[in-house]
Amino acid sequence: MKKQYLFLIIVAGLLTFFSACTKEAHYKALIVTGQNNHNWQASNPILKQLLDQTGLFTSDIIITPVKGGDMTTFDPKFSKYDLVVLDYNGDTWTEKTNTAFLKFVRNGGGVVVYHAADNSFPEWEEYNKIIGLGGWGNRNEKSGPYVYYRGNEIVRDDTSKGIGGTHGARSEFMIKTRNFEHPITKGLPANWLHGNDELYSLLRGPAENMEILATAFSATREPGQAPGNTSGQANRRRGRDEPVLMTITYGKGRIFHTVLGHADEGGGPAMECVGFIVTFLRGAEWAASGKVTQAIPFDFPSAAGVVIRPGFKEITLEDALANIGSYDIAKSTKNFNFLRNYFRKISGDEQALLNLEKRMVTVLISNEATVDAKKLLLRELSWMGSDYSVPSIKDLLSNAELKDEAEFALARHQK
Repeated sequence: MKKQYLFLIIVAGLLTFFSACTKEAHYKALIVTGQNNHNWQASNPILKQLLDQTGLFTSDIIITPVKGGDMTTFDPKFSKYDLVVLDYNGDTWTEKTNTAFLKFVRNGGGVVVYHAADNSFPEWEEYNKIIGLGGWGNRNEKSGPYVYYRGNEIVRDDTSKGIGGTHGARSEFMIKTRNFEHPITKGLPANWLHGNDELYSLLRGPAENMEILATAFSATREPGQAPGNTSGQANRRRGRDEPVLMTITYGKGRIFHTVLGHADEGGGPAMECVGFIVTFLRGAEWAASGKVTQAIPFDFPSAAGVVIRPGFKEITLEDALANIGSYDIAKSTKNFNFLRNYFRKISGDEQALLNLEKRMVTVLISNEATVDAKKLLLRELSWMGSDYSVPSIKDLLSNAELKDEAEFALARHQK
């Protein structure tokens, strides 16, 4: 009886331990939205999807009254959350809400400043300290200095007169990682191409306790230069590298500020860009916890081109195997690249390789699979295949389009 009682105590203790670990691994996030000069109806459900599908967050959305509405009804309980994501640019909050928000951040709450949220509250001094840099809302030299890079030199004290906030026509643009040691950007490529988006420039603000993680080159007109003015041509050609990813500390709070992610109906290329998705999620985790556990995914973009995730979800093994049969190198290589990356991850695990081999053979013998797909699979089976795949490969020797690849696979296998 005593042993049984002791066993129950141990089990109860383990359950308590694992429950605590599970609780510690998840963060509660609040997405604040409801007014914006951008499409907040499109952006906020995507932000929620991105956060929730990581398994790290459970998120709620709170929608403010409409513009001109009764803001006294907007009373979020910030203290219930680990993270607040600001997707808001609209009417001033009440003093009660402002005070609660500042208390939340000062006491260690995490904040993500998303895209046009840095346009909001130009007259609120403490908010501007939280976001570091802001734009529009009649911001000017009184709002703080411009902060940017000239080549590899950071400029933090440009107090010249001029507007705060502008952007040119939407386009794809190259992002340059500036800090390779910060948890958010550690492991990112030096340069990567971002999907069609607004490139914010000429942001200005207090910039206190702010660290720039990444920049993008903007050739937007210089401060004070009127549109169409051809004077100062050399300055305009020179341009400068504007901050696009930043961190700020405010009291005990951690803030991640991303200017990326302009929302179209359904999200659009800026929000579908893997670069935006990954940096947003890594920034959110860091703001909530001070650390980043998410790995850089195989499909993170490089300088060679933008990588888009329709549906905003990272590809899975099931996706890759389901779609590899329709492989067309001229259209997309993402499923193939995923499998190659997966091969590397399971290298040395014979059982995992065999399980994958069996599933690859199923595609190989399918009548629906394309010739390109079968050639691809034969090349991969040539080095990782076992005796299991040999009969199916031999059956393809009579196929004129696949004969060479099949012979190659068998020759390598026999070695």
